Amino acid sequence: MTRLALAAALAAAAGCSDGPRRYAVSGTVTYRGQPVPTGEVRFEPDPARGGRGPGGFAKITDGRYRTEPGWGAVGGPHVVRIVAGSGKNASAVDPYGDPLFKGEYRTTADLPAGDAVQDFAIDAR
Repeated sequence: MTRLALAAALAAAAGCSDGPRRYAVSGTVTYRGQPVPTGEVRFEPDPARGGRGPGGFAKITDGRYRTEPGWGAVGGPHVVRIVAGSGKNASAVDPYGDPLFKGEYRTTADLPAGDAVQDFAIDAR
């Protein structure tokens, strides 16, 4: 790997880019009042409500999530997609184990242009 390619890879891993600023998002995810054992939260800017920019991503562990550097969300309106699993019987098809509910849970969130805490409580489906 050349020095330039290595420098670019390190900058990308550190979250440096010329794109819009991303902010850390963290919080809790519960299903029927209980912490979600494992899963993921995806933040997608909602163009129908004026959202623009790259999406954000975080893994859920024991009911908590926090975006990693470089994977945070931009400020503004977002569609939020949550996949939740039990952690039992994980496989290549279901990496989070037995699903807690069918498909993905979708909601919206308006995120600030700054670090944020956003909790999600999913009721019975």
